[in-house]
Amino acid sequence: MSSLPEKIRAVHQPDKTSKRLVMVEAPMPKPSQPSEMLIKVKATCPCLGELGWEANYPHMFTDAREPVPGQDVAGTVVTAPEDSGFKAGDRVFGRISASRAGGCREYTVVSKEEMAILPNGLGWTEGVATPLSALTAWQAPFYQGTLNREAIYGDAEAKRVNAAQRVFIAGAATSVGAWAVQFAALAGAGAVIGLCSTSSAERIKKLGATEIVDYKKETASDWVRQDPQREADLVFDCVGGEGLAHLWDVVKDGGVFVSICGDPYGAKPDGNKKSMRKKGGFFIVESLGTQLAEIAKLVVAGKASPLVDDAKFRFDQFAEAFELVESRRARGKVVINVSED
Repeated sequence: MSSLPEKIRAVHQPDKTSKRLVMVEAPMPKPSQPSEMLIKVKATCPCLGELGWEANYPHMFTDAREPVPGQDVAGTVVTAPEDSGFKAGDRVFGRISASRAGGCREYTVVSKEEMAILPNGLGWTEGVATPLSALTAWQAPFYQGTLNREAIYGDAEAKRVNAAQRVFIAGAATSVGAWAVQFAALAGAGAVIGLCSTSSAERIKKLGATEIVDYKKETASDWVRQDPQREADLVFDCVGGEGLAHLWDVVKDGGVFVSICGDPYGAKPDGNKKSMRKKGGFFIVESLGTQLAEIAKLVVAGKASPLVDDAKFRFDQFAEAFELVESRRARGKVVINVSED
């Protein structure tokens, strides 16, 4: 590490109650735990809402954490533990846990468990746009929900079980929702219903949705009340807000309701008597490189892909990148190219 610079460029969030970001000169980060690796960052992606996490969920953070955003990261290994499965020069990608300093800096420290090898055939842009959204969409239906991922690989019983299920995805045109549509379709769900706008309808159908509900024309409650057979075995919410209450009309009694944006049980309307077969509810994604490697194989095989916004940003344009994400105008993941080499 003696040839590495002592100082690097890093983006900091000085005040956890403000979304203002600044570029600073910071000390070179150093691994401090046996499981940690140092990587040279190629690219990172902002995540909607992440600039409010420390203020809203203070129990997840420590005062010692350097306030660097950017959970999605892709880069090249500089140093790695001997037994990590990684070595200097490896191209890697992954999702850095929110409790740790992120990837919006020239070098960053990651845990070996969070990372996966970026396979040949997968570029930096596709790689960095994948981890957070894809892992969330993978864990929601297959680990929090009722779909069996083994159907993707041809398991006959898993296919039979999945074919009998209706899956409703609220926010199907979001980065997470688009992945969820693809995974549910790959797993052979009997129906994959996407809640999105008409402008996104064709794009989401191409990803595998069998039906579209336009939230600008009707609520999810209005849609399902037209035909009770429309109720879904699994409801996955990627939007939150007032729509959570409407989704209680969509989920079947005995089904599963999962959200990454709020607590479904806190939004349950008075008088709704439905109960869940499994607990479901709000969940936070786990940063698991093993699952990411599995997802990467599907991407390389052309069976799934991330949604990436057309806008690309240099490292010194970090503020514009985060502003685009926070404005909710982005049509997919927004990529910040930290290193141009």
